[in-house]
Amino acid sequence: MSETSALTLDAMINEATILSKALPYMLRYDDKTVVVKYGGHAMGDASLGKAFAQDITLLKLAGINPVVVHGGGPQINAMLDKLGIKSEFAAGMRITDKKTVEIVEMVLAGSINKEIVQLIAEAGGRAIGLCGKDGNMVTVKRLTRTVTDPDSNIEKVVDLGFVGEPKTVRTQVLEVVAKSEIIPVLAPVAPGEDGETYNVNADTFAGAIAGALNATRLLFLTDVPGVLDKNKNLIKELTVAEARRLIADGTISGGMIPKVETCIEALDRGVEGVVILNGKVPHAVLLELFTEHGAGTLITR
Repeated sequence: MSETSALTLDAMINEATILSKALPYMLRYDDKTVVVKYGGHAMGDASLGKAFAQDITLLKLAGINPVVVHGGGPQINAMLDKLGIKSEFAAGMRITDKKTVEIVEMVLAGSINKEIVQLIAEAGGRAIGLCGKDGNMVTVKRLTRTVTDPDSNIEKVVDLGFVGEPKTVRTQVLEVVAKSEIIPVLAPVAPGEDGETYNVNADTFAGAIAGALNATRLLFLTDVPGVLDKNKNLIKELTVAEARRLIADGTISGGMIPKVETCIEALDRGVEGVVILNGKVPHAVLLELFTEHGAGTLITR
């Protein structure tokens, strides 16, 4: 055997060994539901998008039921800027008027949703783009926020417009799709009880979907490695009680607080485990699910 052939054989054996090590984890998640929230900031790189689609396709082929929920904040901002529509924010959330929600629906349920569906198709999978309106899947209630005026220190309720939070989730459509070869890709747009269209925070939407499906895992793909300790080292696992303690002592701060609180809400809804991980790492989903140490912070009850 030539030296080149030996090197090739060694490489092939190495690849086979890696695949064999993934087998126990594939069996762990066989026929289980995994909801993946694909964040707007993790979507900006074409190669990462391709790797993400390959991961999701592989999950389906491995007998797992993946459900993708995507955001699109940066893309919405870009379209609003392009159209000259200025946004107002309160308590960190966009105040969404009638004109803005039409753009939100166009971007989320239109261009972004179909782009992800196409990426999965190019990876060899079959996907269908849906939103909360389809099959009356999600109904929301209008969301308000209480803010404190910094000058007067008086609290007031701010109407965020056409922004909602899930009230009911009907899983019939997703259950039918799960029995097929098709992967559902969900945009966080849903009707309210008043029949109007509402924008929903993608993290909250993903948590509600995962809870209704009793998902084994909910993965939040973000632009950070996960929850960090005071020395900026990744915390691999947390219980809800530990997470709350880290919020109280300031270890978890800033934008990570609402992310962790959303994880806790998802666990309360019935999700077995929620993971915050860096979506900018190639094949982050496979690294989390099919390797011993995972790729982010796992939060459990």
